[in-house]
Amino acid sequence: MNLHLLRLFVAVAEAGSFSRAAEGLWISQPAVSKGIRELEHQLDLTLIERGAGKGFRLTEAGTSLLTHARGIFAMERAALDDVRARVGVQRGSLTIGASTTVASYWLPPYVAAFCAAYPAVVPRVTVGNTQWVCEQLLECRIDLALVEGRVDEERIEVSEWKADPLTLVVAPGSTLPRRAVTAEALGRQNWILREPGSGTRQATEALCEAHGIAALPWMEMASNEAIARTVASGVGISMLPRVVVADMLALGALRELKLAGGATFSRPLYRLALKNRPLAPAALKMVELLERKGALARAQRA
Repeated sequence: MNLHLLRLFVAVAEAGSFSRAAEGLWISQPAVSKGIRELEHQLDLTLIERGAGKGFRLTEAGTSLLTHARGIFAMERAALDDVRARVGVQRGSLTIGASTTVASYWLPPYVAAFCAAYPAVVPRVTVGNTQWVCEQLLECRIDLALVEGRVDEERIEVSEWKADPLTLVVAPGSTLPRRAVTAEALGRQNWILREPGSGTRQATEALCEAHGIAALPWMEMASNEAIARTVASGVGISMLPRVVVADMLALGALRELKLAGGATFSRPLYRLALKNRPLAPAALKMVELLERKGALARAQRA
């Protein structure tokens, strides 16, 4: 059914006149009459019975069609209202995929700022390692991704978001020197690392290789917090995001190691999006928050 012709029919039926319908639609009366005839021809039904003068009445089929048409155009208006509201970020949802450190420590203030700015949009955060988040993005299950590890996937657009300092940690009672530790000494330790596919694991291996440290995995765990507590109990050594272990270092539950030569460790965090897939309005607003200077500080003060 041609919706343009149906719209002409509704205009005529509600105006009670071909001429008034034409005026309301800003088209000629002959064009309206022709459109009604075409609709009747398509449906093989008479919708309007024309009188001897200028009057007309709807047939039974015309009355029934008018009821359905009103429902159709009501749904159309509701759809347009909904789309406009989403474009204006007045309703809808936003699904963010984030790797564990980002989701636990970096992202919450931004989510809080987003909720304050767009209270009618419901954000959802799904959490996994970098590899899993990339899979979710490729399957279009999430709108936006924030990860810790490098991504080499031609379908994904990668942007550096912020720096994430890393630190070497041991238990407070470790026999390793307190001032500076050589790469050789570190290579003889029992290393506890994240699982393969984790951004923290990827960064640890890359940084240790760059500084000549043989960080072979003695144990693997799928949680930074679990690694931190295991190391604090006196088992092994690890390199973890400073934001994860800051409280334990302050409380003396962990001790930070300094590499001989004064080297420091840091990795970039990344924002990911699918190439050739436009971001939804809500996702665009979140990107604006993520990239805006000072957004984190304002969110934390709020």
